[in-house]
Amino acid sequence: MGAPAPVSSEDRLEVRDLTKDFGGLRAVNEVSFTLGRGEILGLIGPNGSGKTTTINLITGLLTITSGSVRAAGREMAGWPPHQIARSGLARTFQVVKLFKDFSVAENVEVAAMSARQLRRAEARAAAEAALDLVGIAHLADLPANILPQGEERRVEIARALATGPSFLLLDEPGAGLNDAEIEVLLPTLHRIREQHGCGILIVDHDMRLIMGLCDRIHVLNYGRTIAEGRPDQIRREPAVIEAYLGAEEDGHGLAAG
Repeated sequence: MGAPAPVSSEDRLEVRDLTKDFGGLRAVNEVSFTLGRGEILGLIGPNGSGKTTTINLITGLLTITSGSVRAAGREMAGWPPHQIARSGLARTFQVVKLFKDFSVAENVEVAAMSARQLRRAEARAAAEAALDLVGIAHLADLPANILPQGEERRVEIARALATGPSFLLLDEPGAGLNDAEIEVLLPTLHRIREQHGCGILIVDHDMRLIMGLCDRIHVLNYGRTIAEGRPDQIRREPAVIEAYLGAEEDGHGLAAG
């Protein structure tokens, strides 16, 4: 068999030498990685290592000091967040902020209308498809203010999916979830990759989720890349083990799961 066909730049998110300075502090230091459509990449590291800052830079919430972010062959560094979202990059946040006075479906419809400029009926169809994909179509007409945390996180993922992304960036979707909720989240994210075909970049501290989900893992510490590779390689990488030693006691170590 011949070598697999290379992934076109049209099907890649490419981050090159991404750097962010806050005054005299360099929070992200020349970080580079690629993410293909249909691939799941984990971005991990101890607290304060620059993971969320990296997502904020990619999605335009923070201004890049230097470096490049390209998706579908277009340079997006310096674009405002709404333009990036409309160009195929969607994200979730560590702290879920739903419109509490809206129904579950209305929360998702708003995202579809904003990012894709759809009519109400089209947005409703997009919302129904996204809610079905994350397994909570039966909650569509419930008020968002009665949902438990695990269901709130799935609504937020549905909101991101309803924007029709090529790349989905998830910032700690497992935060605050119990073991049973993590067991539901894992196949949900697999299903999104299989049925939607988007590339997924996931930041999370739950190593069961990361090791069970990701094709590759990129590890940061103090804003720098210290390792990248397959989950089995990362689990054995001395620099990663050393960086995570302090996390073992609170359940976030690499041996978890």
